[in-house]
Formats: sequence, structure tokens, C-alpha cells
Amino acid sequence: MNIQARFKAMDFGPAPESAKPAEEWLEKNGRRFNHFINGKFCRGKTGRRFETVNPATGTALAAVCQGSKGDIEVAVKAARAAQRKWEGLFAGRSRYLYALSRLIQKYSRLFAIIETLDNGKPIRESRDIDVPLAARHFLYHAGAASLTLSELERRVPYGVCGAIIPWNFPLLMLAWKIAPAIATGNTVVLKPAEYTPLSAMLFSELCREAELPPGVVNIVTGDGRTGELLVRHPGVDKIAFTGSTTVGRRIRKLTAGKRVGLTLELGGKSPYIVFEDADIDSAVEGLVDAIWLNQGEVCCAGSRLLVQEGIADRFHSKLKARMDRLRVGDPLDKCIDIGAVVDPAQLKRITDLVSDGTCEGGDVHVAKVSLPGTGCYYPPTLITGLSPSSVLMQEEIFGPVLAGTTFRTPDEAVALANNSRYGLAGTLWTENISLAMDIAKRLVCGVVWVNTTNMFDAAVGFGGRRESGFGREGGWEGLYNYTRPEDPPQYMKRPLGNIDDDREPARTVSPLDRTAKMYIGGRQVRPDGGNSSPVCKFNGKVMGHFGLGNRKDIRNAVEAARKSFPAWASRSGYNRSQIIYYIAENLAARDMELADRIGDLTGRDYDSTIDEVKSSVDRLIYYAAWADKFDGAVHDAPMNGFVLAVKEPIGVIGILCPLLFPLLGLVSVMAPAIAMGNCCVLVPSERYPLVATDFCQVLDTSDLPPGVVNIVTGLYESVAPPLAGHDDVDAFWAFAATNCAKTFEAESAGNLKRTWIDEFEPRDWRNQLTDYTEFLRQSTDTKNIWIPCGE
Repeated sequence: MNIQARFKAMDFGPAPESAKPAEEWLEKNGRRFNHFINGKFCRGKTGRRFETVNPATGTALAAVCQGSKGDIEVAVKAARAAQRKWEGLFAGRSRYLYALSRLIQKYSRLFAIIETLDNGKPIRESRDIDVPLAARHFLYHAGAASLTLSELERRVPYGVCGAIIPWNFPLLMLAWKIAPAIATGNTVVLKPAEYTPLSAMLFSELCREAELPPGVVNIVTGDGRTGELLVRHPGVDKIAFTGSTTVGRRIRKLTAGKRVGLTLELGGKSPYIVFEDADIDSAVEGLVDAIWLNQGEVCCAGSRLLVQEGIADRFHSKLKARMDRLRVGDPLDKCIDIGAVVDPAQLKRITDLVSDGTCEGGDVHVAKVSLPGTGCYYPPTLITGLSPSSVLMQEEIFGPVLAGTTFRTPDEAVALANNSRYGLAGTLWTENISLAMDIAKRLVCGVVWVNTTNMFDAAVGFGGRRESGFGREGGWEGLYNYTRPEDPPQYMKRPLGNIDDDREPARTVSPLDRTAKMYIGGRQVRPDGGNSSPVCKFNGKVMGHFGLGNRKDIRNAVEAARKSFPAWASRSGYNRSQIIYYIAENLAARDMELADRIGDLTGRDYDSTIDEVKSSVDRLIYYAAWADKFDGAVHDAPMNGFVLAVKEPIGVIGILCPLLFPLLGLVSVMAPAIAMGNCCVLVPSERYPLVATDFCQVLDTSDLPPGVVNIVTGLYESVAPPLAGHDDVDAFWAFAATNCAKTFEAESAGNLKRTWIDEFEPRDWRNQLTDYTEFLRQSTDTKNIWIPCGE
């Protein structure tokens, strides 16, 4: 046998990692663990426990407490008591985060073994990915804690954060939640997944060793019922959840109207796109990591394979050969590629989904691997030739199953990739950097990997779009999500003087018959229902009528906005700024006319109303200036390459405009939205809608493309709920004190759109520029594009 043949015949021998350190730790604790509350280990109030099981063998590892309402109450109370003092430490928080990072490194081998025993993932992944990244997150946020006071101006911690983490990356998800929360001055109550609580129990011991002040971190174990109790608790100010889209939607409804901060990192069905000019061997290796890392139990797994037709047969052939060489078995063996699925329930779900999906056709290739006789194992599986609508192409399987199809052109690749209700991540392989950047910009997702996959770092935000959730974990983007704007400064608290009052004037009959139209798709249109309502002067005399919009008017406005969005978003910031400057110019030309209109409606003096119009002009000019300046960054991730943080428009934004300041309020929310490339559907002040309908005439003469701004007049209670619930609206803002926040946020759960319910209303909109960055941030999302360098 020659040397080449010997190399081909070589195989990996077993290289088992000893479970002894973990077994000793479990025995030391009597294989029973209590909650960690206020710096102490506490038995559950009910005394009930459940077992956590090694999925590779089916044997019980330990018993943990089933958290109850009383346990959550005590934990939240401890976190609340500790929060104010912890917030006051400022840079002093860095020392504790640094200590936690060093302790994770100190106990890295024990953590790796515990993760593998509890979760079933290969020890190589626990050792080389999960544990180092967890330590990195605490170290990164140790530095961030020193900078938040100066870099996050006018932002404060939420207070008590409730964190709920999944079972696929138990320690890493713990680090993603706890590190930024405590770095920014919050305290935490964490509920680990019921399948994998042990690494959280070990981490609680580190909190004591680091001498973390009692109550800063609290850990309550339990199943989904415990998590719901945490979400429902009125003392929790912020919920950070990673898990399924179904549960995320329920959390959105449970928190609706409670003024609770919310970050949701949910499911995914991420595309893995391979172009004809790709390095096929590298793309195959990348795909192995994309879909079979952690047995495919990864929210951003590249579970949808899209291969250009010219290389499809060759690529699939190489992929099948590589699959047949994968090693499935004991997760503690360092030579194993794929370990055990976390639980029999998850194994059954994978099996059932594949069984249902293969009824729709497709070519199935099951890797020629041997599976252990006991434990939760599923073979690597490839199913090709599927239609885009197949259940296997649309539903998250969360297992080692890859579904695929082919495409002809880049445009078709983008269409297939975006044909999903999810939008978490995407991977593309091509040697053409121009093509790569074009496709990366067009993918609707939060993260894009170019010629690499599954790259993560604490300095780079991670999160999704659509039903993959909202908010970011990691980097400055993540730190923003653990803080909120500070309480209203004094200028917002001061009385508004003669801006308005709440009197209900007696209405008198007027011979004037004027019904103002709505503005949809660049045209003034009558309301679908044919209904109108009178608008009175401040003295009670009827000035005219305005159309009462309904659900169909909202539908038409959203359709117009969606149609216009791709073209408007693709324009340069410079071009958008020119158009907004032109709107300001045309508004200034009609300043006296609009000032008189505001005066007639509100009864305010001319100096006040002309000041509102001039302030509106200034506001347009201000955001026109930002249109080409609120840009992204290059993250400093530990890799040979670049991570481009690109600011992107959200899409279609539905906005409930302020009740007072009928012109300035509308302009102040419209201008940042369209400056960043969004299209919007505005519901103007229901008290003074004629100001908005007059403003339509300004838009008509300002070269604004049809559909970028749409105005639907009507009563808030009739028009706002269908706008908040519309599945083609990507974000919903409300700046009117309607006491309908619960309704709006509950309606938004349908497609998990971002919401911004303004807590400072009624605010003095003349002073909005002090918090302009919040308006720009709410108008954009950050897409992180990873681009490695070198050959």
C-alpha cells in the first residue's frame, strides 16, 4: 500500500474526554441543585423537583427545583433591592465582569464537560466554541461597563431584567443575556432551559466566588411555566428571550401594554447560497458547520441549501460523500462530529417533520453512518429537489436535516432566500466580491456570512428580522437594548402653556362644506367607507370635514408603501436628503397659510403657530442632513477580515402621530423614517387632521415618489389597531396618549413587528432634537456582514 492509499484508509481512533470532573462536581452537590437567589442557594417554595437527563445515554444527571410563583417573587424582590446600588457602581461593575470572565476560563474544562453531558453536543464544540465565547462576552462587557456612562448618554438601565434562555447553547446564551444586562447597571433573574440547567448552576457558584453583590444575578430553574411567571411578574422591567417563535409571540402578547423592554431572538430558516464560481470544497466544509453544528439545533443553522444549477450535481455529489464520512456517537469522544439530540421529545419532532415533508417529494439522502444503540440520535439527512413552499423549506426543523433546491440567477437566489417568514441569518459563497455584497444587501436578515459561516463575537450584534424577532445581542447594538432613554428632562415635563386644552367646544352649524381627502400612493383619495366627521374651530364653528378611514384604507395605504419601499430604500442617502430639503422649501413657502390653519383649529396666537411651522421646516432640514450621515461601522472582531455593520431601513412603518402639534408632531416622526429609507403610513392628529391634509399638497409638489408617505385620517381607535396588526407593516410607532398600548402591542404579535410606544407623550415636540438618535435608531436595523480575508 502506497502512502496516498494509507492516508485514504486512515480513520480517527476514539479520543474520549473523561467525565470525572463533572461527576465529582455533581456528587459534591448531592446531584441536587437549588435556586440561586440573593447570593444564596434556596430550596424551592413548593419542594417540587425534576431531573435533567444525559441525552446520549438516557441516564439522570441531577435533580433541580421547579420554580414557582413564590420563587419568582423572591428573586425579583432581591434583584430590585440590589439594582439601585449596582447601577451606582458605574465603572466599578467592570471588575466583577472581568472576574467572571477569568473564572469561566479557570473552570473551562468543567464547563465543557457539563455542557456536553447536559446537552448532548460534541465536547469539541463545547470546549472550542461555547466556553471561550462565553468568557469573551464577559470580558468584552467588562470593558463596556467602563464606557456606558460616556458612550450611552441620556440612557439608563431598565432595572430588573428577566432572561429566559434555550437549551441549545446553555452557557453561551447565559453569557449573552447576563453580561450586557449587568454591564449596563441592570440586575437579572435568569430562567435556564429545563433540559439544560446545569451550566447555570455552575455559573451561580462562580458568582459567589467572584463576590458579586447579592441580588445582582439570580437564577430560578423550572420549565415553561416558570418562564411565564417571570414574564408576567409586574416587577420585571425588561424581558430578554431566546427561543421559539411560538413562545416569542406569546411573550409579546403577555407583555403588551406593560411598558416592558423586550428583546426577542427567535427561530430561523436560514439560506445557504452557493454560486457557480464558489470554491466548492470550501463551501461543502462550510455547510457541514452551518447545518450539522450542534446536531443542527441552532437557530441560525443554514438549513435551506440553494445551489446554482450549473454546479448542483457536482456540489450534491461532494456533499453526500462528505456526509457519509461524518462521525455520530458519544459526545464526549473528541473525534465525534455529531452528538445526541437534546431530548426524546425533540427527536420525535424532527422525525415527524421529516416524515411529513418527504410526502411532498424530494430526493432523500441519509448519511451512511452508524448510530449508537441508546440515546437520542438522528442521522445527518439531505433532502433535495424540494419546492420553495415545501414544509421542509419553510419550517424550522431544529435538527441535522438539510433541505435544498436550485436557482438559475442571482435575482432568483434572493427571491428564494427571502421566501420565508424568518429573517435571522444567511450565508453565501462566491469568489465575486461585488456579487457577494450585492446579495448581502438584499437578503432580509440580521447577519450575513460571506465565504464563512456561524461566526460570532461579543463585539458584533446578533439578531433577526421578521418572525426571527427584534433587538440585538452583542456589541453596542446589544447594549442599547439593555438601556432605555432617561426619564423626560425638565423641558419635557414643563407645562405646555397655551399649546392646547381639553375643552370640548359646542359645535355650531356652518354652511361650509369641505371634506378633506386622504393621501395614499401619491394621490388624494376619498375614504373607502364614505364616512366623514366634522372639524371645528377652537370656537366651535365647523371648518369642514375629514374622512374616517377604515381597515380597507389602511390596507390600501400599506400596499402603496410596500410597493414603493424597494425603490426608495435603494436610493442614496444623498438623493433622499435632496427630496426632504425640497419638502422643507415648499413648506416654508406656505408658512403663513399653515400657521393660520393651525391657529383656526387650536385658538393659539399667530406667534405660536408660525413658530410651529418654522420649527417643522427646521426639523425637515435637520433630518435631511442626517440622511447620508447616520451610517454604520466596521466591528473589530477577532478574525482576519471585516465585519461591516450596515444600517438598513426597517421597511414599512405605521405611525400614530401626536395629538398636539398637528404639523410639527407629524413632521418630526415622518422625517427620520423617510430619511433612513423607510416608507410610512401616518395617522395624523384626530383632533386637527386638516393640517395634515393641507400638508399633502406640499408633498405633492416636492418630487416625493408616490407611496413613500401615506396619510390616512380617522379616529385613533378605529384606524390604529388594524395598522398595528397588519402583517405587511414592519414597525409600529404610537405618539398619541390613547391608553391603547396594550392593544397595539398585542396586535403587533402577528408578525412580531417592532413597536415604539412613546412614554413621554404629551411631549413638547419643539425640543425633539435632544433625543434625535433614538428616532434614527428606531428607523433602522443593523445588518452585520462577515467577510474573511486571505486565501
